[in-house]
Amino acid sequence: MNKYLKYIVTFIILISVGIGGYFYFQKSESHSEHLQQEILYTCSMHPQIIRKQPGNCPICGMTLVEKVTKDHSNHNDKIEHLLKPTDNFIVGNFETTTAKDTAISNDIVLPGIVAFNQNSATNIAARINGRIEKLYVNYKFQKITKGQKLFEIYSPELLTEQQNFIYLITNDTENKSIINAAKQKLLLYGMTGNQINGLIATKKTNPTVTIYSPASGIVMGTDKMTDANVAAMTDASSNTETLDIKEGSYITKGAIVFKLLNTDKVWGVFNVLQGYDNSIKINQPIAITSELDENDTINSQINFVETQLNQADKTNRIRVYLNNNKLKLPIGSRLQGIVKVKSTKAIWLPKESMVSLGNQKVVFLKKENGFQAIAIKTGLENNDYVQVLNGISSNDTIAKNAQFLIDSESFIKTK
Repeated sequence: MNKYLKYIVTFIILISVGIGGYFYFQKSESHSEHLQQEILYTCSMHPQIIRKQPGNCPICGMTLVEKVTKDHSNHNDKIEHLLKPTDNFIVGNFETTTAKDTAISNDIVLPGIVAFNQNSATNIAARINGRIEKLYVNYKFQKITKGQKLFEIYSPELLTEQQNFIYLITNDTENKSIINAAKQKLLLYGMTGNQINGLIATKKTNPTVTIYSPASGIVMGTDKMTDANVAAMTDASSNTETLDIKEGSYITKGAIVFKLLNTDKVWGVFNVLQGYDNSIKINQPIAITSELDENDTINSQINFVETQLNQADKTNRIRVYLNNNKLKLPIGSRLQGIVKVKSTKAIWLPKESMVSLGNQKVVFLKKENGFQAIAIKTGLENNDYVQVLNGISSNDTIAKNAQFLIDSESFIKTK
């Protein structure tokens, strides 16, 4: 009897546990379903107002709208990309493109300017000590021609040599060698043949002697010819800058009084961007057009490549020697040079797909839920394409226009 009683009690306990568990799980499921269906209401103007029941906003009186339905039963593990900072991952659906592994013909377009050929400058130096009595050239960048008067000089030494010459031609006409030596000395001191002939005819000395220009050109004064002086030619206000030397100034033998810059032989100076350095060589053909006539092409060749990087604009410069006797290009006028180089087979990327951050180049690589900022290393540049050395391959998909993905309120961090 006790044995059967034990079985009956055990059976009752099992039935009770089963019924209790059933109601427990039913209640839990009902609670979970209740949480899934829980709806909150808020004000569109005052989002801090949240109510469990519909009604009106206590602040503005507007009707509360449905805010959100909580769902605690299902957790979405695929929203991690939404939690990433916007400075290294961009969520969105943007137009994409790919890099091309191909050969592109590269025509390099170089901006340039007409500059003085400093190697063809003429220095006009004082041949004797003296004082400038009259100055015929008053301003820098004044154009003069060969044989034009420059200044009149008073020199006691030159006056003495004139007196000696007149004495010889008057009292010792038979001594031709001494007379020729005296005449040669006057020529070396800056007098012309006509002035010496005037001494012979009048047998009178001239206290002041006029010095004439031995060449044509533009007067640069006594300053050194630098890039700043060349650039000053483009400034209209500098064309009336006065010279350092004045009437009444004393000059010494050997001192440079004027520098004449030749306008018949000029330089075409072009800037070469970084990345093209290895493509530009001496004696390479270049087609040049000027702003005066874009249809008139000047076919020439590169004569000099500067090896030093210009710190101002981070470019190298090349020179093309131009005969300006017929071209008549004004100093400071803008030029454009086109250099044809061999086709380069590489991975080429559209320029609009890349953003330059100064110290690095960035593209946005397509991921599952957005775009990842990736740093790349670039090489040559074409008109619309840039060579990719590393960072991405032709199989990678990237954003077509990288500017659309830049966050203006944060810096871009790359991998």
